[in-house]
Amino acid sequence: MEHNSCNAGCDLSKFDGIRPFNPEELSAVYERLLEDTQFRQVIAYILPGAPLEAVRQKMMACRTNLDFQFAFCYDFLNGLLKKTSAGIDMDRAAIDKKKRYTFVSNHRDIVLDSAFLDKLLIDAGFDTTCEIAIGDNLLSLPWVKDLVRVNKSFIVRRGLSPRETLAASRTLSEYMHFVINEKNDNIWIAQREGRAKDSNDRTQPAILKMMAMGGQGSVVERLAGLHIVPLSISYEYDPCDFLKAAEFQLKRDVEGWKKSAHDDVVSMQTGIMGYKGRIHYHCSPCIDDYLYGEAAGLPKTDVFDAVAAHIDKEIHRNYCLFPINYVALDMLGGTALHNDKYTLEDKAVFEQYLAGQMAKIDIPNKDESFLYERMLTMYANPAVNYLSAIERA
Repeated sequence: MEHNSCNAGCDLSKFDGIRPFNPEELSAVYERLLEDTQFRQVIAYILPGAPLEAVRQKMMACRTNLDFQFAFCYDFLNGLLKKTSAGIDMDRAAIDKKKRYTFVSNHRDIVLDSAFLDKLLIDAGFDTTCEIAIGDNLLSLPWVKDLVRVNKSFIVRRGLSPRETLAASRTLSEYMHFVINEKNDNIWIAQREGRAKDSNDRTQPAILKMMAMGGQGSVVERLAGLHIVPLSISYEYDPCDFLKAAEFQLKRDVEGWKKSAHDDVVSMQTGIMGYKGRIHYHCSPCIDDYLYGEAAGLPKTDVFDAVAAHIDKEIHRNYCLFPINYVALDMLGGTALHNDKYTLEDKAVFEQYLAGQMAKIDIPNKDESFLYERMLTMYANPAVNYLSAIERA
């Protein structure tokens, strides 16, 4: 079935409900944000002591979304990294700062995965950041929805009927192709819907099927039109590990349990403000050569699974593993197979850390051994997947 790509002559108004705000819309959105009590509280936290009128003038001086990111987001992220990390770096040797890419990454933090990428791209000399795919389940507050659309986010609609999902996916895909090929910007999108709670990162073929709804030509040509770069994100510590462990038990014990909007807010706050240790981003080569080579010879029915597996292998083999990943792997297996990768002190520090995180879990019928195993699994899985990927290399 053919789907028309959006080109210069197409009706761009179909993207109005999902795209970031255009420059000419920003001043009205700034006014709306400044009237919101919760947004003012956020500004007071980020810019303590700054008079509201000074903030207003600073916002109004931001003529584009990128201006806003430089004026408000960049310094905030630098300050946050100083307080909540032991440093961040990125290996971008495989990509060209003059080109545009769709970064498909594993998903560790609801807010920061894409925000840190934006900062790292600017530091690396890119002249733009990314448009960010964000699920509308995180946008229940109107001011948050406004803010993310100022901050170059586009909206992924969730919870739709099958027919609505198909139409929304096609519009989303056409928009992504428009961003790369006509707006000349980058994109960040997670490899799956929601975070992998156990850090067993796997690309959902459905994400790739959505991407291939837009563009022109064969499935391979449509995917190649987005210039996909697998991106590995490695955090030494996950501040939300105890929340994820608790979710596993609640899902196990409470029939039909689902996260509330409040739970999402707590996860976002915890992820942003919690300690992350060392952080590493690694860009794999763009998969265009793989698509036009190996993938082009596959039966059409196998392409999406094969491309997903290729992206997974690239992400896994480019993890930056920390001593605690190997500690967790050995503790989980009751072995010392990888004790050349860590010291006794590394193990003692990790055990103390886990005890502190376990103490934060406050749920009915707290199952200590189950929760402990879930936490260990979160830290062991990157090592499991890395070792598997390099064996197959």
